[in-house]
Amino acid sequence: MPEDAAPAQFDLCGLLRRIRRRADLSQREMAERLGVSKSTVAAVESGARGMDATVLATAAALAGLHLGLLDDAGRPVAGMSAAAVRDRAGRRFPAHLDTMLSEKRVWRWEHRPRLRQPTYTFDRRRPWEDAADRARDRPDDHLLPQPGDAPEERAAARRAAAARRRQEERQRLFEAGAFRHLDEGWTCTCPPECDDLDDGNGRPVHAEDCPCRCDVG
Repeated sequence: MPEDAAPAQFDLCGLLRRIRRRADLSQREMAERLGVSKSTVAAVESGARGMDATVLATAAALAGLHLGLLDDAGRPVAGMSAAAVRDRAGRRFPAHLDTMLSEKRVWRWEHRPRLRQPTYTFDRRRPWEDAADRARDRPDDHLLPQPGDAPEERAAARRAAAARRRQEERQRLFEAGAFRHLDEGWTCTCPPECDDLDDGNGRPVHAEDCPCRCDVG
């Protein structure tokens, strides 16, 4: 829509009359269907008062019509998903905020060990940011819950992935002959603490009392 173009006026009076004409209902018949008084329908059609959107949607349905939002190109715009993530109290996050996994802002909880880390958090719009620029690249909706979103579950998944990478690396080294100097009956005896310490992002890490230290050359 051009910047100097005024938005189309919402002609409630004309729309309600259009609904009545398509539904072939008198004001009294319309009022009975909607559970309101005839004077209410008459007042809306004369422009003397407004009408609740829910009541208007019910009226539109009587004529086989429905209410909706359209963008500048005339495309329908759906409401935000009711299945989107919520806070720990079960409340929806404010629509203008951007939701994200709390792990993306872990610094908010690292210095408060007694505070339970939530699964989801949000970012506020900074005062100096332009709302139009921010809206250009932001998602249309809030996150939808996914299995394994909880911080504890994601940490466990990272540990499992790191363990798989270590096992694959050990297998590669074994096939390359790196362990030929070891007894044939040798097996890795690293305790679970090694897996907890090693995230697989650098050199192998072992617990101080690890009796194996198998991949430390």
